[in-house]
Order: sequence, then C-alpha cells, then structure tokens
Amino acid sequence: MKSAYPPLVVIVGPTGSGKSDLVAKLAGATGGAVISADSMQVYRYMDIGTAKPPPEERKKLDYHLLDVVDPDEDFNAAAFLPLARQVIENRKNDDKPVYVVGGTGLYVKILLGGIIDGPGPDEGIRAGYKAVATQEGREKLYELLRERDPEAAAQINHRDMVRVIRALEVLDLTGVSIVEKQRDHRFREKPYRYLKIGITAERDTLQERINRRVDAMMTMGLAEEVKNLLDRHYSPALKSMQSLGYRHMVRYLAHEWTQEEAVLAMKRDTWQYAKRQMTWFKKDTEIQWYDIHHLEEATRFVREFLRTTTSAHFAGK
Repeated sequence: MKSAYPPLVVIVGPTGSGKSDLVAKLAGATGGAVISADSMQVYRYMDIGTAKPPPEERKKLDYHLLDVVDPDEDFNAAAFLPLARQVIENRKNDDKPVYVVGGTGLYVKILLGGIIDGPGPDEGIRAGYKAVATQEGREKLYELLRERDPEAAAQINHRDMVRVIRALEVLDLTGVSIVEKQRDHRFREKPYRYLKIGITAERDTLQERINRRVDAMMTMGLAEEVKNLLDRHYSPALKSMQSLGYRHMVRYLAHEWTQEEAVLAMKRDTWQYAKRQMTWFKKDTEIQWYDIHHLEEATRFVREFLRTTTSAHFAGK
C-alpha cells in the first residue's frame, strides 16, 4: 500500500539529551517541518524553563506546536493529536520529511498509533475529584486511585493530577481500567511511515548536562520569566506553573527557598523526571538508540531512511 504522507523522523529521549540540537542539524540539511512533541512548549510566555528553540532557530526551521495556548488553558494529548496530524496532512505529496521531536512519550505514541476510544470528559466527576485534591490533598486522591485501580496508579506519577483524575473518571464512567482500554487499543493505527531515533547517555553524563542546563536557564533569566508570569496573574496552582522549574522559581520568589535551594531542587527533580522518561521510552522496541557522543551514526541512519523513501509517495507502514 502506498501513502502520500511524508516520512516521519521521530527523535526522543530524556530532557537534556540533545534532541533539539540533532533535529536542528537534520532539518537544516533536508528541510521539512518540525513538530514539537513537548507538553510544556505549547504554552506562551514560558520559553526559558521549557527550553524552547531560540528565536533564530525557529525562524530558520518550520517549527509547529510551540506557543499554542496560554498558561491557564487546558492542553493534553487529545488536543495535541489533531494539531500534529494537520501539520502532516498539509504536507501530503511533499518530498520533504516531518520531524517529530520531544520528550512527552504519550504525544509521540498517539500521533503514530492513535488514541484510545474512551469516554468524553465529565465535568461533574472532574470537579468532584478536584475538590478532593483541594480539600484533602493530592496524596489522598492518588491513594484513592491506588485502592480502586492499582494497575493504573503504578503507571501514573503521583504528581500528575490530570492523569490521576482521568483514570478515576474513566473507571467511574465505564467500570473498566484505563490501562485495560489502552491494552485493547494497543495504538494500532499506523497511518505513517516513520523512523524512531532515541538519544541516550551514561548516567553521569546526562546528570551533568541537566545540571548545566539548569544553570544556563538561571543565567538566561528563568526567575524573571516566572515573575513576569505571576505579574500577569497566572496562578502558581496552574498545571503549567506546577511544572519543572516554574514551581521551583515560585517558591524562590515567595522567599520560601533561597536561590541555591531552588536550583538544587530543580536539578534533583529534573534528573528524576529524566529517569521516568527513560523508563517510558525503554519499553518501546521500535526506537533505535544512539549515545549522545555518536550522533553521526544516527544522522547516517536517518539519511538512509530518507533516501529509501522516494518521490512524494512513500511505502505505508
């Protein structure tokens, strides 16, 4: 079967591994669109802490799904999917690839395989669980999920209240675990021909890169960026403001932590997040892994993949 869709080159890996640098090199050489598969880069006014590509790079490359919503707007995988697929749809019969780069594994997974057929949102149920989290604490809500759906709880970070509430919501509406629905679906839709590249590094190397990245964010003005968000009256309780870097700077600006304490906590939490990302990606057997010091091999592999995808019509996968 032939497909008119352009080939997709998917570049994943933990935060700080150099994904953006690799996609800049590849897309700069071949042309084509770049889709950001990052759950934080969709937010406007949040540039430094989300490590968005610098303005000059965004002008040079055809970037998409950056600055999509304001920090107080909802955005999730279901919102990401149609936007990302529209970028690809607009490039039908184009002879240039589309690069998908980011560390949000779920975004990549649903783009390539589709989204589960679950119930729509029930605002009444959601409001009830949000009230539990507000009145009794997030830990109480997570404990509730562990009691009712331990398999889902084992796969969801206790800090991720959006996914905790969604798992409880699906259970209430269907009587079935969201994990079971995911297993039934198995993300079987395969509309595109794609290649997955993963960037990895030795533990010490990655940890050092993360530490340097946090220091660079501070030098670039992360604290000032967060102050500007607060001055715009974006609440520290927002999902976007509870993310890495932003919640740390909020506590620093509120004089709950010194700058040194905030930076140390940010480095620690970013490292923990990177480890969770690797746990997710390591389960994906389609990913071809390359060490950060041997990315020339990844570049050759991508070029060979693109070389074999000829003309505007590509072999379906």
